[in-house]
Amino acid sequence: MDARFAPRSHGDIVRIVADHPLAWVISRDFQATPLPLIAETDASGSIVSLLGHFARRNPQVAALQGNPDALILFQGPQGYISPRLVSNPTWAPTWNYAVVRFEVTVAFVPDEIDAAVERLAAHLEHARHDPWRVEELAGRYDQLRQHIIAFRAHVRAMRASGRTKSAPRSTRSWPGSPTRRSRS
Repeated sequence: MDARFAPRSHGDIVRIVADHPLAWVISRDFQATPLPLIAETDASGSIVSLLGHFARRNPQVAALQGNPDALILFQGPQGYISPRLVSNPTWAPTWNYAVVRFEVTVAFVPDEIDAAVERLAAHLEHARHDPWRVEELAGRYDQLRQHIIAFRAHVRAMRASGRTKSAPRSTRSWPGSPTRRSRS
C-alpha cells in the first residue's frame, strides 16, 4: 500500500476507532466476533489498549483465555469512487477506505464490567439530545451483567492503511475518503 494514503497521525487512527467502533476481534483459532470497542491512549495520543466486553457464553472467550493473542480489525470510512467524481473519465474507478489492524494480547477484567459498559454507552450515546444511560436499566442491569465479561486488549503492534483518490490539484475529500489529501 502506498504510504501516502495511510492515516497520518495518532489522531487520525483514534478518530477512525472512535467514529467506527465496531471491530472484528479475531482469535488465533480464527474465531471472530464483531464488537464495539473504545480506544485507550497514552499521553502522546497513541492507542495502547482497546476496551470492550464479550458475552460470557461466546466460545471465543474460552479460546482467548487459552491463548490471549488476537487481531482486531477496524473498518473506517469507505466508498466507491467513480471516475466522474474526479472529473477524469480516463481514471479507473477505485475504492477509498481506511482500515486499522491491531495485534493485541487480551486480558479479561471482570472487575471492570461496569466501567466498560458505562464508557461504551456514553461514547455511543454522546451525540444524542437525550442520551441513554446504563442506570435506566435499573434492576435488570444486575441480571444482564452476569452474562458479560469485560476485556482490555493491550496493543503490541498497529498498522493503519487506506486509499484516497481525488481530483488532480485538489485538497477536497470525496465520499468515502478517510483523510484529506490529494493525488496528482
